[in-house]
Amino acid sequence: MPVDIDPAQVPVLVVYNMDPAWDMQDRQEVASVSDRLGRAIAEVGYPTSLIPVESECIAEHLDPYSPLEHIVLNWCEGVPGVPHSEWMAADVMDRQGFVFTGAGASTLRLSQNKYFVKRILDLSGIPTPEWRLYTRPDSDGWNRFPAIVKPMSEHCSEGITRDSVVTNQDDLMRRITYILDAYQQPAIVEYFIDGREFHVSLWGNGKLEMLPPAEMDFSLFQDIHDRLCTFEAKFVPGSDPYEKIRTLLPAPLSREELQQLKRVCSEAYQAIGCRDYARIDVRYQDGSFFVLDVNPNADISDDASMACAADLAGFSYGEMGSRLIRLAARRHPIWGESRRTG
Repeated sequence: MPVDIDPAQVPVLVVYNMDPAWDMQDRQEVASVSDRLGRAIAEVGYPTSLIPVESECIAEHLDPYSPLEHIVLNWCEGVPGVPHSEWMAADVMDRQGFVFTGAGASTLRLSQNKYFVKRILDLSGIPTPEWRLYTRPDSDGWNRFPAIVKPMSEHCSEGITRDSVVTNQDDLMRRITYILDAYQQPAIVEYFIDGREFHVSLWGNGKLEMLPPAEMDFSLFQDIHDRLCTFEAKFVPGSDPYEKIRTLLPAPLSREELQQLKRVCSEAYQAIGCRDYARIDVRYQDGSFFVLDVNPNADISDDASMACAADLAGFSYGEMGSRLIRLAARRHPIWGESRRTG
């Protein structure tokens, strides 16, 4: 990297959402993981303030701070009470003049919509499973099974259960109808690749680095309906998928496979407009990697796949945060200019 910035010169605001509607346990958990991130960043030298966003008025939470004197570590996944609003937080920060880590508002808004993501992947020639959008309960001649049915505009596997995998027309129709009714949004039907799944963290701008990929090991499940990362698998301790899906880190891949994986994931990162860091979800079949989803501003909790991959690559939790902050600092009107002239 170019001339380094002394971490003491870069006060950091860790901005995260804290919805008053959450129950006490959820609020305590979010406060705890945010505090761990803040302490890790402070331990490597950054003066750090934690800013919980507890209302729609994000600007009011940031008003006491000068954009010229701070960088925001943007961990705000939504505006309290407003669905699909991750992009709004970035939009407010941008309009207030703050430099923040991660993707901008337009990329976050685009990535929330799986239809747009799939279209861009197709138009860019990036391998992704065959798919179709459904706005009404009609299978419309789809005949490639197994298939998986997803809500168009949810993330964190919301709406993904073992019933999402369908193997015949009747189940397909039932699941499309369920998504349309339960989520009040179109359904994406996708060919379900019953193969190896990888979560691939990348960081950088221009020149990208791939951190050690993680493989989701489904070998303890014999039923195809269980060989996927559902909402339960990610967020419900004690459930079968949470307990039985193992993470292999680093994923056992040959040098040639790693090179192919990096190429596909880097192309997806750039096509969607990711910035600083992202996680790409990929499946492997017949010698090819297929992009399932692109996650700008992916989870950076200390137990999430990106932090674990960074640790394996030799970065402590605080050093991982520092890397993201330094990438954002290059866009800062003061520190960015000092780096270039330095």
